Amino acid sequence: MFCIYQILKCEHYCKTTFDKTLTRWVGNLESLTRRSIQLLRMLFEKGKAATNYTLQLKQDELARQLGISRQALNIHLRKLRDSDYIRTGRGFIDVTEKGLSVLGISPAPAFILIKVSPLKRIYVYDKIKELPVRRAFRVAGDVDALIMVEREKLDEVLKKLYSVDGIQDTRSYVTIESIK
Repeated sequence: MFCIYQILKCEHYCKTTFDKTLTRWVGNLESLTRRSIQLLRMLFEKGKAATNYTLQLKQDELARQLGISRQALNIHLRKLRDSDYIRTGRGFIDVTEKGLSVLGISPAPAFILIKVSPLKRIYVYDKIKELPVRRAFRVAGDVDALIMVEREKLDEVLKKLYSVDGIQDTRSYVTIESIK
């Protein structure tokens, strides 16, 4: 199954293939435009994870980054909000679970527990800060660090962790569903 983001970013698709694929997806996504998908992706990437992704950026700046007028941005935001892909309020925009699903991103995270060599802890923690993770914690107990990642990025993060000197062991856990 293709992720719309992969289709938008992939330079290998010719325009006709892109249009056919986008049309198939858009039929299932209440006719979102390419600009709406681009906006949703930007909101996700610039947002901070909680139970949703929150962006605190002025609409003028967001419109400028997208290369559209503020009025055009408001039309797209209203459409996304009315379809429950985002929530908006004074000074923030949240990407909802439904919005994450459109982007092919699971709201349920994966967790990686990491055992680190005592002599390499500072180095490993600095490397963890560079990874595309939701949250990372130093912990006490049988492991030294806990990382929360998007399920879709689990493999990418693990591959990067394997190359970090000082990591002795990793254990990964994928969530099935949120209980509360």
